[in-house]
Amino acid sequence: QVQLVESGGGLVQAGGSLRLSCAASGRTFSSYAMGWFRQAPGKDREFVAGISWSGGSTSYADSVKGRFTISRVNAKNTVYLQMNSLKPEDTAVYYCAADWSHSRVVVTTTSEYDYWGQGTQVTVSS
Repeated sequence: QVQLVESGGGLVQAGGSLRLSCAASGRTFSSYAMGWFRQAPGKDREFVAGISWSGGSTSYADSVKGRFTISRVNAKNTVYLQMNSLKPEDTAVYYCAADWSHSRVVVTTTSEYDYWGQGTQVTVSS
């Protein structure tokens, strides 16, 4: 079992920045790919960014490329999402997730992820 806890969400004006953190605990000795997803009201949960165990492979949704950066520090069991140039369309609850089945490949579908955090709200005002 792996427990994930997100933090760093909040209210920010368009063009601003936020950094989200996700701390993992529990059975973290194995290798996991990690991902960030978001869900806006009335919308399906969508993939935002993902990173392999080593950090050597990353993947981003087209809507956030060039603005968001995912990273991880395995020694701290933590994954980050740096969000720059935020837009109102980025408003959503952001979730981090762990993919137990993949370590070197980033998968973008929610069904492939085994553990989820509670989510943190990001609101971008215009």
